[in-house]
Amino acid sequence: MISGQLREALRAALKSRDKVAASALRSALAAIENAGAIDVPAARRGQAIEESPLGPGAAEAERRALTEADVARIVRAEIADRDLAVVAYQQAGHVERAARLRAEADVLRGHCYRLGHSRRQSSQTPRDPS
Repeated sequence: MISGQLREALRAALKSRDKVAASALRSALAAIENAGAIDVPAARRGQAIEESPLGPGAAEAERRALTEADVARIVRAEIADRDLAVVAYQQAGHVERAARLRAEADVLRGHCYRLGHSRRQSSQTPRDPS
């Protein structure tokens, strides 16, 4: 499973103190977790305390089951978000921040490519000509 392999990669990045990879992988894993969340029905929101569920796990909600294709799509979206931000930062003159985001996108792109879920095999962001 992609998310399991990303978790393993995060552990390795943390162990090797690779801040760029750790940041990119944490963000991607958080996006995957957020996509699995389900909306709480309006009827359950804002209940009075006496109407609240009781007992261990009573307030837990089942997570949405994500397919491998869903997870790959989420990771590709994370890459695309970074690619867009790189361009914006470059245009604003924030070259260091753009370079960091490009490196994060490349980390995620590399994992997608290794896992066989890449539509793009190389960075699609324009490089700084200087």
